[in-house]
Amino acid sequence: MTEPAPEPRSFTFLVNPAAGGGAAPGAVVPVARLLREAGARVDVTYSPGPGAMAGLVEEAVGRGDVVVAVGGDGMLSSLAGLVAAADGVLGILPAGRGNDFARALGLPDDVEGRARLLLRAPVRRVDLLALSLPGAPPGGRPRLVAGSVYAGVDARAAEIVDRSRRIPRRLQYPLAALRALATYRPARYRLVLDGTVHDIEAATVVVANSPCYGQGMRIAPDARVDDGRLDVVVIEAASRPALMRALPKVYDGSHVHLPEVTVLTGHRVELSADAGPAAAPGVPLGGDGEPLGTLPALGGEPARVDLLPAALALIC
Repeated sequence: MTEPAPEPRSFTFLVNPAAGGGAAPGAVVPVARLLREAGARVDVTYSPGPGAMAGLVEEAVGRGDVVVAVGGDGMLSSLAGLVAAADGVLGILPAGRGNDFARALGLPDDVEGRARLLLRAPVRRVDLLALSLPGAPPGGRPRLVAGSVYAGVDARAAEIVDRSRRIPRRLQYPLAALRALATYRPARYRLVLDGTVHDIEAATVVVANSPCYGQGMRIAPDARVDDGRLDVVVIEAASRPALMRALPKVYDGSHVHLPEVTVLTGHRVELSADAGPAAAPGVPLGGDGEPLGTLPALGGEPARVDLLPAALALIC
């Protein structure tokens, strides 16, 4: 007896219209057309802002839809936690400046490949990072991040990228990294990894779930989104010229062999830092291309990043 063909997936696309310099809406049209031609039901909603996202996700998951994040890494991260909390399934249509999580997964970059993946690729479970900051409202949920949380010069570079408007997209991250390095000052960090304390002077600390950030930089080349661990990359304090010379190595991951780079692995990180009296107030903190404020100062309650294994169902 022949079994009936499975019902095609249905989709709710949530689009960040500002992503990729306004490229995201145009990325939706050809993919949505191919999905509809294949028999799938497709709804497209342009994000009205973070406050309304939870309700849109709950409605979509309640209908049995795959929620598709259309935008960059920030849009993906903002939806990943909501979809995980609703026990739904997430798809990705990369249309931002970095698209590093999609790059780490090896997602196709052509229209036909993207439509085919959404229709037919299996659902797998991937890990997420949960960032908890002191001073959050009682009972508030941690911020969930798909790719990486970073502090120091990398977060400063991300702030510069966020303000870039007229620079071509492919140059934004390299130029921002050079600008951030030109004015960087090392900070004193206290890093507690699974209970072990590390006091270090560093340019940056990255807590990674994914190997890529910064538009293709392989900051944590051995990180995997489903290996049940987080990778911590520490780039210790060095001279500005030395850090600038080392920057190209980050694109192929060979920087991890430099003596000033340490890679640790674990499941929970606590992090605080002191920028020193001569530096700008606080050490900047970011995650998946979004500024997240500053790290707590040494001696106070630290920020905490926990790995959430297999937290998200993802089409990939």
